[in-house]
Amino acid sequence: MYGKSSTRARLLLLGIQLAALWPTAAVEIYTSRVLEAVNGTDVRLKCTFSSFAPVGDALTVTWNFRPQDGGAEQFVFYYHVDPFRPMSGRFKDRVVWDGNPERYDASILLWKLQFDDNGTYTCQVKNPPDVDGLVGEIRLSVVHTVRFSEIHFLALAIGSACAVMVTIVIVVVLFQHFRKKRWAERAHKVVEIKSLALS
Repeated sequence: MYGKSSTRARLLLLGIQLAALWPTAAVEIYTSRVLEAVNGTDVRLKCTFSSFAPVGDALTVTWNFRPQDGGAEQFVFYYHVDPFRPMSGRFKDRVVWDGNPERYDASILLWKLQFDDNGTYTCQVKNPPDVDGLVGEIRLSVVHTVRFSEIHFLALAIGSACAVMVTIVIVVVLFQHFRKKRWAERAHKVVEIKSLALS
């Protein structure tokens, strides 16, 4: 009798340990976390996800907004098989679906940015049975002009390097051209001198 009880306890303990090691069904969300955009422009709020379950008709995506100055959370967008835009509020006629669930993309486009769009946008994806997981966040700052960033610096550096290379190529080609022209003129003069000397 003691042996059966001990075996059951061991099996139960083994089952609990295996359950703890088994990957949990949770959706993982990936966002840019911080985003800066110019007032009056359009911006893509990128939200991608990974899920253990295949994407199907049960997938839902919910976007919400928390203003920077506080206040209640506001509905931005909802997707379930088809996109559902807000019928009223600050985001009415300003937000569209830009995602592709088959590519694990739940992004939206926000049009005509305003300064009161500053705040935190949350992206929540549920793909049953994967319904748990963290909510993705993007802190959006709407500004007058975009600050000089590392990307701008990199673009400027690459552009400058290309301009220098083009300039070097042009100088080398012109130098070769004028050198050949000068040699041709010298050769022509030598021929003239020889023909004058022979006559």
